[in-house]
Amino acid sequence: MEGVGVNRLQTLTECYAGRRVLVTGHTGFKGSWLCQWLLKLGATVRGYALDPPTTPSLFNDLHLSTRIQDVRADVRDKDRLLAEVRDFQPEFVFHLAAQPLVRYSYAHPVETYETNVMGTVYLLEALRLADSECAVVIVTTDKCYENREWVYGYREDDPMGGADPYSSSKGMAELAVSAWRRSFCGDGRIRLASARAGNVIGGGDWALDRIIPDCIRAIQDGKPIGVRNPKATRPWQHVLDPLSGYLLLGVNLDMKRHSGLANLFCSGFNFGPRSTSNQSVASVVSALLRELPGVAMDLPEVNAPHEANLLHLCIDKAEKILAWTPQWDFLETVQKTANWYAGYLQARNLREITDGQLRAFEERLEVS
Repeated sequence: MEGVGVNRLQTLTECYAGRRVLVTGHTGFKGSWLCQWLLKLGATVRGYALDPPTTPSLFNDLHLSTRIQDVRADVRDKDRLLAEVRDFQPEFVFHLAAQPLVRYSYAHPVETYETNVMGTVYLLEALRLADSECAVVIVTTDKCYENREWVYGYREDDPMGGADPYSSSKGMAELAVSAWRRSFCGDGRIRLASARAGNVIGGGDWALDRIIPDCIRAIQDGKPIGVRNPKATRPWQHVLDPLSGYLLLGVNLDMKRHSGLANLFCSGFNFGPRSTSNQSVASVVSALLRELPGVAMDLPEVNAPHEANLLHLCIDKAEKILAWTPQWDFLETVQKTANWYAGYLQARNLREITDGQLRAFEERLEVS
């Protein structure tokens, strides 16, 4: 099916300019980058989320509250969610609202399931009841797969699962999306897909228990960087790479709605990096410290909660069907991330830095 997908930057602009786009989880790290990009593409954006989850906050650094329709509400509030969908009548929906942390899920399992599973169901039900006609991309994670720690990348039809509350909640969300699509989306009014990405890094992530924010906080405080699980291998990618996949998936869900190809895109897609970006935590820290001054040290934990040691994605489907490819390799990803945080440490204008990296990424899209 190679060539069925459409090409890149010009198509993104033509598709999203002047269109209504609902982004749940817009105050988070990935949501903020996505809103910034959609604004650049000329979209009308309404966000639906709780207050920014961290201080500092990329959402606040980009002054997004004054530039989009900023709705602060809980995705578990099904009545409010339905009211917002009915009022806005989105043409596109990107569902990023989630409890996104593995370690937090051990301390707060019920909240994790309520947010990640029922929050997704409430959104889907709101779209159904509101009689919306739209393209919907539900964002989950690479951790939705039943991880057997094998050496090859997981494919979209591999079993869902998860050994911790976060991972299993995302697998359950994927199962709910699949059932919803088969039960309620047969008329093509709602074109529903899911997107699974690897370990996303980039400027503006301040979450707890993530290696890059932990590194930056340690550097800022002049302390050694504690590395809990240095041998764990992850598919590292810059935040703009999977976001470009989500946007291209939305384009195809929209453009193919009246063709016989619509069902090809109403499914799950992996958006991961090349195999060379499957690197250990220790490698990521070492690459970051080549760009920023700091010292790393192993910090093993006794009775630490389970986290996968080996996990990566097969991206053949996205490459063949969507004509999507990752643009920045491992070293570029770390360098762009380090450059953003260097700007933060130097008190530079973070919106200018963010826009500059967006321009650089779009230039790569134009020539790739």
